[in-house]
Amino acid sequence: MNWLNPNVALNDLQQFLEMGGDVLLIIMFATFFMWAFILERLAYYQFAHKKVINRALRIWSARDDHKSWAAHAVREQLISEVRQKTEKNMGVVKVLVAIAPLLGLLGTVTGMIEVFDVMAATGSSSVRSMSAGVSKATIPTMAGMVAALSGIIFTNRLERRGLRETQKVADGLEIS
Repeated sequence: MNWLNPNVALNDLQQFLEMGGDVLLIIMFATFFMWAFILERLAYYQFAHKKVINRALRIWSARDDHKSWAAHAVREQLISEVRQKTEKNMGVVKVLVAIAPLLGLLGTVTGMIEVFDVMAATGSSSVRSMSAGVSKATIPTMAGMVAALSGIIFTNRLERRGLRETQKVADGLEIS
């Protein structure tokens, strides 16, 4: 239970970041922002989405005319507004998911450059002298893949939910 101590956790995080190099810090910030946007979307569905749906249904049901061209335009606008709200920030999340493995590969490249620098400086291929570079090459790759995989799971769920919710609104705005 030593890892529950904030000082120990912070020290372990600092050691992990040092082992992975500067690119790992960039991956950490990108992952933080990705999860901030994912949590924002989850909070939207939990607290605000019902109001958006109810507003669209209320506006539609207040109309007397549901058959004219203008009514169809209003219906499409209401559906589009709901779709816009459900898709908000999803583009940013997708970009962050996509760049996470690329940042991991950048960490791999910088770590391997460090390995080659050590080899050139020492004139040998001692495993002990290359170990820091190897860890800087592998840890960011792993971190980038873990970040991307965790983001993909929630991105897919949020996109499916957005499509479902938009379709639900479209079905609720009946044309009589």
